[in-house]
Amino acid sequence: MMMHAVSARSVGRDLGGWRDDAGRRPAYRALADGIRLLVHDGRIPLGAALPGERELAAELNVSRTTVTTAYSVLRDEGYLSSRQGSRSTVAIPPSAQRYGHGAPARRTAGDDIVDLSYAAMPAPAREVQDAYESALQSLPPFLDTHGMEPHGIGVLREVIAARYCARGLETTPAQIMVTSGAQHAIRLLLGALTAPGDRVLVDHPTYPNALEAIRRGGGRPVPVPVRPEGGASRGWDLDGIRSAARQTAARMAYLIPDFHNPTGLCLDEAGRTELARIARDTRMVLVVDETMVDVWLDAPPPAPVASYARSGAEVVTIGSMSKSHWGGLRVGWIRADQELITRLVGGRSANDLGTPVMDQLAATRLLGLGDGPVAERREVLRAQRGVLLDELSARLPDWVPTVGAGGMSLWLKMPAPVSSALAATAPSHGVILAAGTRFGIEGAFERFVRLPYARPADELRRAVAAVASAYEALGVTRDPAEPALVV
Repeated sequence: MMMHAVSARSVGRDLGGWRDDAGRRPAYRALADGIRLLVHDGRIPLGAALPGERELAAELNVSRTTVTTAYSVLRDEGYLSSRQGSRSTVAIPPSAQRYGHGAPARRTAGDDIVDLSYAAMPAPAREVQDAYESALQSLPPFLDTHGMEPHGIGVLREVIAARYCARGLETTPAQIMVTSGAQHAIRLLLGALTAPGDRVLVDHPTYPNALEAIRRGGGRPVPVPVRPEGGASRGWDLDGIRSAARQTAARMAYLIPDFHNPTGLCLDEAGRTELARIARDTRMVLVVDETMVDVWLDAPPPAPVASYARSGAEVVTIGSMSKSHWGGLRVGWIRADQELITRLVGGRSANDLGTPVMDQLAATRLLGLGDGPVAERREVLRAQRGVLLDELSARLPDWVPTVGAGGMSLWLKMPAPVSSALAATAPSHGVILAAGTRFGIEGAFERFVRLPYARPADELRRAVAAVASAYEALGVTRDPAEPALVV
């Protein structure tokens, strides 16, 4: 099977102003440094093949010798892996993942530690309590049954289907399967749509637990970069998705176009149209994770991606209560054509026998409340996002945040590739972080870190102070070989 190759046009676009400081370095060194930085940033996926030397030289308007020498430097440094008779593929040397130094600072006894390793809010306590009290009152009719509902209880499927119809996607309850959260839905779909060894296209960066599910199922994730600077219209490399799907014969793609985790970006209507077309043209099933769809902060999202598909088999949608309401309410769902739903229900017994009825009844009650409780949470998140941005601007002004239109976190680019070292050091300073590499494949995103703003304002202020302290303890200095003007 053909490996995933990045195009010369894509590399040239992402390199940007790689020659702006060429007077201080040979052109081949500047080019090698620029490509190295793109690898660390996840713009060039691990395992991908670089463009041919002649092709890249023509795109960059340099001599082929410049490209040949740059590739040789990257090969010597461990960023290219070569096998006889095949093209060189991108790698990250182990030494590049051990950047950073300095002893962790000691924390004084009694200090409170802020956990920013997850992006989730506490429950809206009153609404959730009321929902479970209502569920208890609604339970008696189910007590005369065996209580195992692999399809999901009818009343909840009706509510979920009605929500899709209200968003412009005609849906019947027969097209809904209730799951025990979105992660459960991902596992079920991987089992039904892929076999061990199959390629699965993913956003890069993406949700870490989805990557783990793909790997545990024997799948091989194929990363396609998300480019935050492109905004809603160009944040997703749609040409790259199409090319990767064709080159790797991927059976499935897992994407998060609604307030993407971790960047918060939202794909626009034109992009959704093209994404559905790609799924149709390449015969690849597109699994869209809408876990964050209700967590819009600046503007609501367009209609669901599935509404742009011609066939119900092209796009499968995942939803969940975890971000909009409460992570402790393990209720999610799959929206797909009836044939796939039937297959999923038939194969579910290998995982479980159904989502607890009480949880389903509570979810039905919460969804029936409409947008009110979620709107209140949006207001809180907007305010907390502002606090986090203000604190970062004051304490870490050279960190560049991606501010999406929704979601629960900022994706921050640091001046140096120290994410793993920072995450290791941070607890000693009072904060727990998820390193940027958790959101990528094989060491990508060492220059990035995700900071959620789902915590109260006072905790966010303490967290940023702790992050700044940990960052200072690393003794970070800008890599003199790093091309400062790469965009």
